[in-house]
Amino acid sequence: MYEVLDDTAAQIILAIESGDSIRRVAQHLHTPYETVRQAVNRLEDAGYVTYDDGLSVVDDHVRDAARELVAASAGVSPPSIEEAYVIPQFGDWPFAFTRIDAVYVWTQGGYQVGREPDDYPLFLAVREQDVDAWETFFESFGLPTAFDRQPRDELDGPLQIVLEPRASLDIEHVEGYPVIPRAETIEYMRENYAQFQSGLAMLDRMYEDLDLGVTYRETERAQR
Repeated sequence: MYEVLDDTAAQIILAIESGDSIRRVAQHLHTPYETVRQAVNRLEDAGYVTYDDGLSVVDDHVRDAARELVAASAGVSPPSIEEAYVIPQFGDWPFAFTRIDAVYVWTQGGYQVGREPDDYPLFLAVREQDVDAWETFFESFGLPTAFDRQPRDELDGPLQIVLEPRASLDIEHVEGYPVIPRAETIEYMRENYAQFQSGLAMLDRMYEDLDLGVTYRETERAQR
């Protein structure tokens, strides 16, 4: 199995939702289509996935083996920031990026604030009933979890997962990322207006159906 199940193939297995196309899996993993297609062909030849009106994994044993391999790989080489955005999709429970990450997703990576490469929290909204499962899941990848952002000097590495438990989730998708609705993201940005004024102006330019009435120029910021 492990000759076929390299790290890329394992991630593909974990990212597949029954009925997915190769293109959708590539989008979820933010991996080139051709890379995913070739790996899917190998997995299909080995009997680990099938393609019949969409992809599906043959059984949970294959998925469990893939998760063990990816987690073991993370133990040897800690996840990068880019990989940390993909890892939650390997879990078995719904989630949505929220707060700063919702802004990051809705601006398609165009607006980043309050984080540095050596101090990088990811903000995830999850169902209250799944919190324990998510904590165990992220622990297997060596990623600490908390309900509030932790000081950098209390962590062993730059990454941390900040969980926001909710009774239920309303999830939208932007370029393969599950995220809280745009309206809720804008409400969060307005509540933190000083931090996100330029982000609101960016959203206003990106989405024609918005009329947020926000203007922002870098010269205004420099004069403050």
